[in-house]
Amino acid sequence: MASQRFSWVGLVVLMSASLSAQTYYVSPNGSDNNSGSLKKPLASLDHALKVAKGKPAKIVIRAGTYYLPEPLVISPESSGTTIAAFADEHPVISGGIELKNLEWHPYRGGILQAHVPDDLRTEELFVNGDRQILARYPNYDPSAKYFDGFAPDAISRERAGRWKNPAGGYFHAMHPALWGDFTWRITGKESKGEVKLEGGWQNNRSGGAHREIRFVENIFEELDSPGEWFLDHHTHILYFYPPQGLDLTKAKFEATRLRSLFELRGTEQSPVKSVHLKGLTFRQAARTVMDTKEPLVRSDWAIYRGAAIFLEGAEDCSVEDCLLDQVGGNGIFVNHYNRRIAVKGCEITKAGASGICFVGDPKSARNVLLNYDQSHKLDEIDLTPGPQSNNYPADCLVENCLINLTGRVEKQTAGVEINLARRITVRHCSIYDMPRAGINIGDGCWGGHVIEFCDVFDTVKETGDHGSFNSWGRDRYWVPDTDEVNRRVKQVPILPKLDALEPVILRNNRWRCDHGWDIDLDDGSSNYVITNNLCLHGGIKNREGFGRVVKNNIMVDSGFHPHVWFAECGDEFSHNIVWTEYQPAVMHPAPWGRILDWNLMHRSGQATIEEAVAMQKQSGRDMHSLVGDAQFMDMAHGDYRVRPGSPALKLGFKNFPMDQFGVQIPKLKSIARRPALPGLAISNGRVSRDGKVISWLGAKVRNIVDEGEMSAFGLPGVTGVLVTEITSGSALAVGGLAPNDVILAINDWEVASVSDLKGLAGNPNVRVSRNQKFLQLRIMPL
Repeated sequence: MASQRFSWVGLVVLMSASLSAQTYYVSPNGSDNNSGSLKKPLASLDHALKVAKGKPAKIVIRAGTYYLPEPLVISPESSGTTIAAFADEHPVISGGIELKNLEWHPYRGGILQAHVPDDLRTEELFVNGDRQILARYPNYDPSAKYFDGFAPDAISRERAGRWKNPAGGYFHAMHPALWGDFTWRITGKESKGEVKLEGGWQNNRSGGAHREIRFVENIFEELDSPGEWFLDHHTHILYFYPPQGLDLTKAKFEATRLRSLFELRGTEQSPVKSVHLKGLTFRQAARTVMDTKEPLVRSDWAIYRGAAIFLEGAEDCSVEDCLLDQVGGNGIFVNHYNRRIAVKGCEITKAGASGICFVGDPKSARNVLLNYDQSHKLDEIDLTPGPQSNNYPADCLVENCLINLTGRVEKQTAGVEINLARRITVRHCSIYDMPRAGINIGDGCWGGHVIEFCDVFDTVKETGDHGSFNSWGRDRYWVPDTDEVNRRVKQVPILPKLDALEPVILRNNRWRCDHGWDIDLDDGSSNYVITNNLCLHGGIKNREGFGRVVKNNIMVDSGFHPHVWFAECGDEFSHNIVWTEYQPAVMHPAPWGRILDWNLMHRSGQATIEEAVAMQKQSGRDMHSLVGDAQFMDMAHGDYRVRPGSPALKLGFKNFPMDQFGVQIPKLKSIARRPALPGLAISNGRVSRDGKVISWLGAKVRNIVDEGEMSAFGLPGVTGVLVTEITSGSALAVGGLAPNDVILAINDWEVASVSDLKGLAGNPNVRVSRNQKFLQLRIMPL
């Protein structure tokens, strides 16, 4: 079990140290001239840490709000320190400042104004503990699918003409294919009225701004709705449009200042050891969206290595029973060298970026590449397995945590993010209301992760082509060309596991993704074992990669999605219960994989048991697979165990628990949501179009038919026309069109389907997607 990775020797040492630790108390009513006793507490955390430094200590914090003047840095000299809340009290650690004695005066149209300190610089305002809305266009609309409201004309010349000086504003837009988002800072206006921008580095897959899904904020002229605010840094005036019913005489106003609150900083040679944070509330860490610019190893992500709680060079440390509420960036970031870090019993809600991140140093990987399009020649690849340094997190645990509504500012984020790390366990966590993945593993370095007993749902709510669980495996062996990978692996069979050293295990989880796949193993993800998962809507997708075992899972209203497999992938899919036939995309002819067999396709109420003929024809395997009623115990209440006598049992399926998903500790279990249960319909609501091949100007073409092909070709939606064949020497071929190109537009005419194709008069520009890149081709008449 993963818990055995934590050292019993270390636990004994920790218990011994806690018995001899000196206790110091901190209170808002204390004084740093006091002794630190219960009756004479200290006033500041920083001073308590200095007093306790060099010896095991327990710092007990009384109720109140502690506004940090600067991040509290915990060094190796403070090893053995526990910082904990006083029994049944809830102290708040804040990176903000309280704005006291504000004198509000009318401005206009319900907007009020007040002077604030000259040195105040903030992008987040809290009133009575709740984050307010930075002045924006379009106005905040929580029912909107993207960005809480979006408008195509967000930075149009006409809109910008309303703005006297938009410098300091922000322009946000989704990626054209909905692979996350981008943010630009507005630096002014050009002479012709267009805004000037800097930024757009928050996503590691270029593509520019989505033409429609966009909005602007922090622009004074857009302050026109209750709850909105704007701070003029030049005049030091705060403008606020108070919501109806707010009593300003009693309201508490706070503004963010610090980007991080607590930082554990050591090194591999001199680590911070056995520091424990317990029962604390962390609030008002500042937004960090413009600092999110470091590309991760061939991932779609860029990252900011910072958070409200930041750990680097730490061993045997923990964050327990803490609340991270409305922090502006990441909640917890475990950076570079860390060993045996535990996050247990925590609630992380409404974070601006990700909940918890485990991210190592790119230099710890061999043959490191940063971009999707980069690749090494085969003879350049280092064939030494594993990392080349220890500068990454390993043997860490996230357990019994409730993580929800993260990604409030940044959309290419996750509840739990893992990159360049090893043996990270995520257990009994409830993760939901995410703009992208609930749990994301960005590469195959270096495996050994265990995801178990988690409840992950309502994900991919503001993006697309993703899953509740998502992974990439663009490791040193991988290039975005299946034929080239086939050639390389045939020549050097050890390539796929040079980085993916240990299997990643997904077991006993419940997943639901209504906007993608429940489990999405994307580009090159290798060495996975997926067992005993209940998938409630989107099924399981395996794209490319090697050595994936998918066994004993249930895929309600869906099935298995094999995409773009390598010739010798060695995948196994067995003893599963599915609702649909295979849903392939760009697959080579059957037979597929190593083992696809002993699966049951559920047909509710079907009295007979039949061979799974359709699946046999698709896979070239499944000789023992069947179609029949699985005889579930209580689908209406989410119990998908099967009854004795079920044909699934005869095929080797084994029941697994249905009552252990998500958080188990009472205080969090009582407030955690559960996923909506599916109905009894066979259809999962996916888009499907006619795939009939037609002839067009010397080429064979057809519609992109479904979301599987959308994902396989990297398209912005189920749109476009696929070129399946092309006549050599034709105008299309001479113009550069090739098989597997997807035609998206001819000049300004959108080509969503074959019905949109027309003749090519003149010298038209044809916009195509090729290998997940957008190209413009000029077709010349012959």
